[in-house]
Amino acid sequence: MSSPLAERTTLRMVAKEAGVSVATVSYVLSGRHRSHTIKDSTADRVREAASRLGYRRNDAARAIRTGKSDLVLLSLSYLADPWSQAVAATVSTAVSPLGKTALIVADGDWRTVLANRTPDVIFIDSIKPDPSQVEELAAFAAQGVQIVAFSETLEPQGFDVIRSGAEPRCHLAVQHLLERHDRIGALTSRTTGFARFDAYLNTLRAAGKPIHSDDIEVFEQHPEGAYRAAMALLSRPNRPAALYCTTDFAAIAAVRAAHRLRIDVPRDLAIIGVGNTPEGEHLDPALSTVGPVGFNDALARIIVGRLTDREGAPGEVFDFPWQLIVRESS
Repeated sequence: MSSPLAERTTLRMVAKEAGVSVATVSYVLSGRHRSHTIKDSTADRVREAASRLGYRRNDAARAIRTGKSDLVLLSLSYLADPWSQAVAATVSTAVSPLGKTALIVADGDWRTVLANRTPDVIFIDSIKPDPSQVEELAAFAAQGVQIVAFSETLEPQGFDVIRSGAEPRCHLAVQHLLERHDRIGALTSRTTGFARFDAYLNTLRAAGKPIHSDDIEVFEQHPEGAYRAAMALLSRPNRPAALYCTTDFAAIAAVRAAHRLRIDVPRDLAIIGVGNTPEGEHLDPALSTVGPVGFNDALARIIVGRLTDREGAPGEVFDFPWQLIVRESS
């Protein structure tokens, strides 16, 4: 149990205990010591001294004093999606050397969070086409919140916008399957975005191919739901020989379902996804997909840029065009 005096422990007391300067203590406890060439042995000594004295950093007071919270918030709608997990891991790795902590806002509830705290930067992966949400974004940006929002339609209003041109490129995935297959099934969800499923319908119609309702399964927006839908579709006696999935995690679930059913991918079943997630790239067989290349690293650079250049005027559009990426699964 910590001492009642722990709350009053100061940086100066930790510095005296560790035999270093107050600045060194500040750099170590904020995570910035590596950028100031402070030896690991010195950093360890500082942390041990802080632990012995029961030092706790007062983030609220620091935020008032410096205008920084050292928090990077990631508003991610679907935490089970490998795309969300990859974004969180990449951004966290990028901001940690700057003394920042990346925290996930579950279920995309960014409005409630911003009403109660001011992060150094927030990334929002989904903005509904709702004028009230856009007005709130602009209002938070006007208050000094650094915002990076993912949207195909928003225009910057004091915040940055990331676009990918996703839906218009999804037809490339279906066209790729049509090069070798006449009958293509689909795994889709009601919440992914109807445009991705429309790409499937429109591309088959344009190619003069029939659309069979038995070749389509709708899944709940999580990997378990996608797996159940894939099992249902692939267990049918007259299943299609190719499968278009409107998310990478659904395609990954389909590959696993195929393995369970002893269906060889891609010899007996070609599969392609949407999103280009790292998990799909490292799958066996590696997943074919459509998506942006190098998106996570680029997003991390944008966020780091907003952390290190807070005076720069936000309001840029960053475009990440999607492309067809053919791997082993198709």
